[in-house]
Amino acid sequence: MTKPLENRVALVTGASRGIGRAAAKALAAAGAHVVLVARTVGGLEEADDEIRKAGGSATLVPLDLKDFDALDRLGASIFERWGRLDAFLANAGVLGAVTPLAHLEPKVFDDLMGVNVTANWRLVRSLDPLLRCSDAGRALFVSSGVARKHIPYWGGYAMSKAALESLALTYAAECEGTNVKANLLNPGPVRTSMRAKAMPGEDPETLPPPEALGPLIVDMLSPSYRKNSELVTFKRHD
Repeated sequence: MTKPLENRVALVTGASRGIGRAAAKALAAAGAHVVLVARTVGGLEEADDEIRKAGGSATLVPLDLKDFDALDRLGASIFERWGRLDAFLANAGVLGAVTPLAHLEPKVFDDLMGVNVTANWRLVRSLDPLLRCSDAGRALFVSSGVARKHIPYWGGYAMSKAALESLALTYAAECEGTNVKANLLNPGPVRTSMRAKAMPGEDPETLPPPEALGPLIVDMLSPSYRKNSELVTFKRHD
């Protein structure tokens, strides 16, 4: 049986753990060669081992998303090796601090915007030509429900995700009439380390594991997914 992403190249940021790691494994199982991007070398190697044990293939790219020059070089390296990129999952993100806006440290704010917004803009600049070289380029940006709410103490994270949504939807509008489709995914509450940091009193066993998102992510990054400018919220099925 042909796999939905057979012979396609996918890039995943934040691929060493959580949703990114689960997505990378699902994309590889669907036939894609997955470019894994994250800071943590050990986590990348563990993800690579899991992918290869399942019969998939991956390329590891250890880098800090705030190394913007490296993001520019990443696009060039992908072009030299494959000449295109078929799927891009912009998953990596940081929580920052859950604190009143007046108490948010400038460095924490700069990190939030650097990773959650600026890095994704730089990646769009770097990867857009590659996605346009694909017969069906797909970009998926991971957001959060707080982007459209105004919850006390969540301002830093919410601002960064609201900016990311504006970036993604503007990019989607610019891709109208091309082979590239760009969409947003709100994963909702998922059993990740970021969720545990944000909600320390929550029982993680009440939340779906990151692997539950795999089929939806594969679907939204497949050539058959033709929607554009969509914000999809993951619906849990027990």
